[in-house]
Amino acid sequence: MFNFRFYFNMMEQKAGQCAGAIWRALNGTEGMTAKEIKKVVVKSEDKIKMTDKELFLGFGWLLKEDKISIQELEEGELFVKLL
Repeated sequence: MFNFRFYFNMMEQKAGQCAGAIWRALNGTEGMTAKEIKKVVVKSEDKIKMTDKELFLGFGWLLKEDKISIQELEEGELFVKLL
């Protein structure tokens, strides 16, 4: 039988990890594109190679907490900055 509580807790932990890594990447900057954030996170202490799904999971967490704003640029790229 599938344990939904375990899966939910695991996803919540992953969302928190991704959100923390994104926040640390953005801290002290004027903002970055989503692509830049992924590159910085891989090279940082966190060394998390985020999939797009994980990146957006972290964005969702930070948006829910009113920690970031996201703006779509003309090229379709997302620009993210801390609030």
